[in-house]
Amino acid sequence: MLRRAGCERIFQDEGVSAAQRDRPSFSATMNVLTTGDTLVIWKMDRAFRSVLHAASTLEEFSMHGIALHCLTENIDTSTAMGRCMYHVRNASAEWERDLISERTIAGMEAARRRGVRIGRPPKLSTDQVEAIRQLVADDPSLSHDQLADEYGVSVRTVKRAVTS
Repeated sequence: MLRRAGCERIFQDEGVSAAQRDRPSFSATMNVLTTGDTLVIWKMDRAFRSVLHAASTLEEFSMHGIALHCLTENIDTSTAMGRCMYHVRNASAEWERDLISERTIAGMEAARRRGVRIGRPPKLSTDQVEAIRQLVADDPSLSHDQLADEYGVSVRTVKRAVTS
């Protein structure tokens, strides 16, 4: 899509959330832009962490004569309407992210109240934990390393089983 839009250089942060501060390719992109350039992005919410980040980036672009064009939202900041839509879209995207976060937290709390365990399943069953505790009680010289090897788990998992 970016190539079809005529982009000469493409920067991409794969597997990095837009919410993260340290995005190497985004930083590299900002460092190569010069007066008269147009930054073309695929989607607004993939480029900016927040409304504040989007607004400060647009202000910096304006000071340096850099335009921004978003392909999916068809926003072009070289026009007054494009700048307005830029702010509206970023505010909307932040609101959407906040709603998703609130709903996720509420859903997890509701699941916990229903007795659902959130997170990774335990590596050891309750019977295995009891067996490990009994082995340690019977032979205190038994090392956590040996037990970890025997049960195919990490030493930290064994330590948690013994102390919990």
